[in-house]
Amino acid sequence: MRTYEMVVILDPSIDERTVSGTFEKLVAVIPAEGGSIDNVDVWGKRKFAYEIDKKTEGVYVVLGFTAKSETAQELDRQLGLNESVLRTKLMRRDAK
Repeated sequence: MRTYEMVVILDPSIDERTVSGTFEKLVAVIPAEGGSIDNVDVWGKRKFAYEIDKKTEGVYVVLGFTAKSETAQELDRQLGLNESVLRTKLMRRDAK
């Protein structure tokens, strides 16, 4: 198992109060595959440096989790298929 950190930018039309509940449903693949979600940090709405899909802002969520590499790739694939997700960035954390 490896530790990962993922930054997800969600559509700004999602209500900020329900982001964590909605996001838990999106990342349900991690516990289903035997991984664990370490932390979910909702940063809220932020402005973009440039437009993404004709939107000027988005809701940022940072997710820390431990899982197998196949599970992390599957999560990234599933989030890419979801219409409410504008961008994702998956990074493996160092062992340090």
